[in-house]
Amino acid sequence: MDSTRQSKVSRLLQKEIANYFLHNSRDFQGAMISVSEVRVTSDLDEARIFVSIFPQDKRDTVFSDIELKTKEIRFEIAKLIRFQLRRIPNFIFMLDESLDYAERITQLLDKSKKTQTQLTEEE
Repeated sequence: MDSTRQSKVSRLLQKEIANYFLHNSRDFQGAMISVSEVRVTSDLDEARIFVSIFPQDKRDTVFSDIELKTKEIRFEIAKLIRFQLRRIPNFIFMLDESLDYAERITQLLDKSKKTQTQLTEEE
């Protein structure tokens, strides 16, 4: 269960990091990077940042660029929110796989419908 402080810090970081990616998309091969969730530890020492990257074919290269620029991103965000937080948490970027998971479920459901339809037509 997140405390109120954790929730506020998470929302603040999500907003600022999303704006950073929006304004610096040229640095990431023009890919669209969406910050889907930020989870902050209870001591506010670490922030796990879940990102979705579009298009899918650039995902691995763009994510490796993000990991290489983690310190730079943290520094830029720290300049923006330095009056709101005493300590800026360490950033850990993670790929958000939820969209891939949802797409896979949709594919399986469609396949199941086709199979069901074929079975009813044969009867």
